[in-house]
Amino acid sequence: MTAKPDATAATVAAPDPAPAGAAPRRPAHAGRRATQLVGGLVLYAASIALLVHTGLGNMPWDVLSQGVSRQVGWSLGTVTIVLSVLILGAWWPLRQRPGIGTVANVVLIGVLIDPFLALLDLLPDALPLAARVGMVLAGIVLNGLASALYIGARLGPGPRDGLMTGLVARTGWPVGPVRIAIEVTVVAVGWALGGTLGFATLAYALGIGPLIHWLLPRLTVPVPPAVAAAEPAEPGEGR
Repeated sequence: MTAKPDATAATVAAPDPAPAGAAPRRPAHAGRRATQLVGGLVLYAASIALLVHTGLGNMPWDVLSQGVSRQVGWSLGTVTIVLSVLILGAWWPLRQRPGIGTVANVVLIGVLIDPFLALLDLLPDALPLAARVGMVLAGIVLNGLASALYIGARLGPGPRDGLMTGLVARTGWPVGPVRIAIEVTVVAVGWALGGTLGFATLAYALGIGPLIHWLLPRLTVPVPPAVAAAEPAEPGEGR
């Protein structure tokens, strides 16, 4: 004999309908995702500015941005936005799908780098080496936190990460070699154009992966499977 559904249980399990005329309820995770996205991108811009200000070496992509900036005379923030848009253009043949976080990444990071650099320029000109090294370490830790926050929001990869994952998907090559090849190329080109390559660049390359690996599981926002499936996939680290 086939059991009939328990009408009482079904009634209890169903969510209460929203009152007539009321706005639809926003999922509980939506506010946290938006907050993490914006907070992470703001901190990311601050971390870039910290490393650039020390003069001890930039993050790989910022070596390129600074090199282009010195050649064309534009601010670092402006060049960062322009390069991000150009990289997004490369997504089309790779069939990558941006999310709202992708657009926010381009705009917020690019717009905020210059103001953060202006604030750091208020510091004394001749900071001791120990202070600059401390700023490098702080910038790397801050960048790891920022990356985990915005990646954990799961609202779309940054332009540079999308380029990496797109190449991996199209070529079938492993993520590690593709990422290394991209970053070695941009560092080499950036350094040739006058970007700063140094201790901080190496320290960042060695430290950022383990930092994000440890922080990301703790900061990833859980979302329903149906929501996750409908949104762009997130890479494991980076911008």
